Amino acid sequence: MLVYQKSIKRLIDFLLSLLFFLFLWPILLIISLLIKFSSPGPIIFKQKRTGKNGQPFIMYKFRSMVNDAEKLKEKYQKINEADGPVFKIDNDPRFTKIGKKLSHTGLDEFPQIFNILKGEMSLVGPRPLPINEEAKIKIKYQTQRRKAKPGLVSSWLIKGGHDLSFEQWMKLDLKDIEKSNLVYDLNIIIKSLILVLKLFFKRFFN
Repeated sequence: MLVYQKSIKRLIDFLLSLLFFLFLWPILLIISLLIKFSSPGPIIFKQKRTGKNGQPFIMYKFRSMVNDAEKLKEKYQKINEADGPVFKIDNDPRFTKIGKKLSHTGLDEFPQIFNILKGEMSLVGPRPLPINEEAKIKIKYQTQRRKAKPGLVSSWLIKGGHDLSFEQWMKLDLKDIEKSNLVYDLNIIIKSLILVLKLFFKRFFN
């Protein structure tokens, strides 16, 4: 497993991410234009997240919220729906119209392909948390999660995401790290792609 994580995993991350970009760039362009002309603010949202070995990095997402969403976060803490130290509201009032669809289909995460190409993230791994939230999780989870690069997708996402408890989330992250191998990771990638397609047709065509 160690050899896989150090060499083959990185090669697969790079090649598949490059392949995804070559096939998906028209979709990325369309999403960029929709964001640009639907609300004021940048197309890409950048935020410091905790990476491997606790090193911070700038994670990219398509902006799905109003431009001052981070400043408004404290205002909506009282209606936070997530347990644990994370913040999540399903129908977050900070969402833009197109942003809500992007967030609920996972399309807003696509720019993390560039984080993977840069070597800051992997295709499969624990989802990266904002620095202030990651610092609050239990040490037993924090220590293990920091041993792996954050992932674009994980088994947590395909098994319920924020519908699961925070404790279930952390345990699934540790399972992904422990069981990581070529077959295991590809299984999660394929299931994640199927999930995104299902959510896409549900949100945009229903």
